[in-house]
Amino acid sequence: MKEMQLSMWKMGRKRLTNQLDDIQDADLLKRIDSESNSVGWLLRHMAEVELLFSKNVFGRELDVKAQTIGSLAKDRGQFTDLASLMELIERAGNELKAAIEQVDDWDEEVTTAEFGTVTKAEALARIMTHTAYHAGQVALSRKYGKEY
Repeated sequence: MKEMQLSMWKMGRKRLTNQLDDIQDADLLKRIDSESNSVGWLLRHMAEVELLFSKNVFGRELDVKAQTIGSLAKDRGQFTDLASLMELIERAGNELKAAIEQVDDWDEEVTTAEFGTVTKAEALARIMTHTAYHAGQVALSRKYGKEY
């Protein structure tokens, strides 16, 4: 069963990873409108949430400093270092993959402040859809967005 979860996660994450080779420095400040999040912010956010899932849902021992979550997590165009964003996304993917590979009981329940009590399988669906959702925002921002 673990192989099925890993395969589904990899397929879902392709909405993000298929874009990574084409993202340029000039894309990082693009956004759909002045109030939406920039590509750089979205990339950082996806990586942070994947790392937090690895830690809080799947029990990986990680030090995660989230800068895109919470009431003070405002996008001010601060995430413009493409290389460090790509490194963080790669680290997040590696950690989440390792976390998925360690799960033996997908029916085991976990409780978080963000979405209550769910099974680990349901939590995996949550992180897959989260990443895919924001990957779509990245694609739209890169295609139609501009710097504000």
